[in-house]
Amino acid sequence: MKKYIGEIGLILTAIIWGSGFVGSAVALDTYTPYQILAGRFLIGAVLLCAVFYKKLKFISKSALIKGAILGVFLYIAFALQTVGLQFTTPSKNAFLTAVNVVVVPFIGLAIYKKKLDAFELTGAFLAMFGVAVLSLQWSAGVNFGDFLSFCCAIAFAFHIFYTAQFVRQENPIDLTIVQMTTATVIGIIVVLVKGEMAFSMQPGGLTSLLYLGVFSTTIAFLLQTVSQKFITETKAAIILSTESLWGMVFSVILLSEIVTVKMGIGAVLILAAIILSETKLSFLNRKKAGLIKIEPK
Repeated sequence: MKKYIGEIGLILTAIIWGSGFVGSAVALDTYTPYQILAGRFLIGAVLLCAVFYKKLKFISKSALIKGAILGVFLYIAFALQTVGLQFTTPSKNAFLTAVNVVVVPFIGLAIYKKKLDAFELTGAFLAMFGVAVLSLQWSAGVNFGDFLSFCCAIAFAFHIFYTAQFVRQENPIDLTIVQMTTATVIGIIVVLVKGEMAFSMQPGGLTSLLYLGVFSTTIAFLLQTVSQKFITETKAAIILSTESLWGMVFSVILLSEIVTVKMGIGAVLILAAIILSETKLSFLNRKKAGLIKIEPK
């Protein structure tokens, strides 16, 4: 089990993020998108500082810089996704956001000249296609919201890629604390600039915001950062793409959404992508080797 600690942690992250779709839908009935972003990051920063307060004075300068970079990417990605959703359909927004799974390995190639793993790259495209089948309502035309959603995918790809790079030198908890704090500061500034200071105390909205802050932000991003210490960035992106799959599962369970054949095909494709990138089909080679018998002389 210790061998797969990265995979397990990221699957749990994707499950939590998937459940967050329902929480976000409920919270949007009470708060503006920017209030939700500021609120969830604030809750995350406060909780992390409260739990790990003894570590705060030992955070290094390099961890502060790297964590701040991750925090900027994180807020930009969420903001672009939120604004993009106002101009395009949720299905296209979800699909275009998932394009990050393909962008991640090419960032490594372009910036660090990292060789592309054929199995992981194929798995990345397969995962993206699975998300497309799962969520996309096929419609012609590209609008401003689609462009913003694609930019969101780029930002998420950089966040995933640099998380993998930074956790090799820095403590993952330090990075998570700093990036949450950075995203909180940006979020509060945006809310103040937009003049959205009126904050509702309605129980339903508060409960959803607390869920997003505690689970989808604090626990999920801590799990992601720690887990990426044990796994490649491309594998991480593929596993995190199952967020769409888990979002479907929770929508079916909690919102009584009807399961369709298209959903089933998309789910199979995403799972196949994970199996391909994780195993590199080594089990087929073992099976083939088992069938070869050496005849005695």
